[in-house]
Amino acid sequence: MLAGQIFAQGDLRLVEVPEPRLDGTADAIIFQPEVTCLCGSDLPYLYEPQPSYPLAPGLSLHEMVGRVVASSGRRFRPGDRVLAVPVQQTGLFERFVLSDARAVPLDPRRPAEELLLAQPLGTVIYAARRLPGGLVDQNVAIVGQGPMGLIWTAVARSLGARMVLTFDRVPERLEMSRRMGATRAVDVNAEDPAEAVAEATGGRMADLVIEAVGHVDQALNLCVRLCRHEGRILYFGVPTETLDGVAWRDLFLKNITVHTSVGPDFTRDFPLAMRWIAEGRLDLKPLVTHRFPLERIADAFHLFGGRAEGAIKVQVEFPAMRTDLR
Repeated sequence: MLAGQIFAQGDLRLVEVPEPRLDGTADAIIFQPEVTCLCGSDLPYLYEPQPSYPLAPGLSLHEMVGRVVASSGRRFRPGDRVLAVPVQQTGLFERFVLSDARAVPLDPRRPAEELLLAQPLGTVIYAARRLPGGLVDQNVAIVGQGPMGLIWTAVARSLGARMVLTFDRVPERLEMSRRMGATRAVDVNAEDPAEAVAEATGGRMADLVIEAVGHVDQALNLCVRLCRHEGRILYFGVPTETLDGVAWRDLFLKNITVHTSVGPDFTRDFPLAMRWIAEGRLDLKPLVTHRFPLERIADAFHLFGGRAEGAIKVQVEFPAMRTDLR
């Protein structure tokens, strides 16, 4: 069977690997992906220098839906369709062993391609659930309108924010931000973000600022500028190990509270996200802009990583998906 393997920076290839076996592993499944979505947290494995090459096969995918091929537990039977989240993003296999605790049954009311978005949505729901005071009547600023920032825009609007002010530099993402419910989408190349927030809030500034950039880039200093005195910042984007040049004294003097969020609950957050999608509470379908077959996964990564052609959510179909369609 096929798996992905990174041989050098920017060099992702499909290679042959042995079929997985349960071999007595308790409460596990052999999972066969049908369709996956690329995520910003997958990009560093391919585009950032690693200590040694080649990397172990399977890096990097972690948003996927498909079928259970075999099971050693009681939760699932062969043929069940599930949302799966592989450990440490090692999901770039045609089939792999996974703890059944890291799988969530698919809701039959929506196609798999839509329900796939329950994975990123679940991470947003988890963070929103943990925020003290919630989002109702809050002026919310969201820095970064990549896939996760756009999902945050839809969720903030749905959960009752007074205003949802969004910031990015990519025109297609700003247009999608408006479609997802932004009160105002600001092009940071053309307008000063702090002035835009001051104008929108009558000088008060944002009650909650969400950093949704993360990874190689980060925008914590901008978040501090946009946040009101005694406001809140949610650092949602995955940070680098250290953040250099952070204006911590400015944050300190404004008495800003900083929240973080990682590690959603498989028994609450992902199932709730799936319910939201299945019941039509949020329509995230417009975020899916491109689809590729597995044999072109390197092209999919290059398009997504380069933010080319208005790419937002890029899906990749495994052979099992095309077999099911036939």
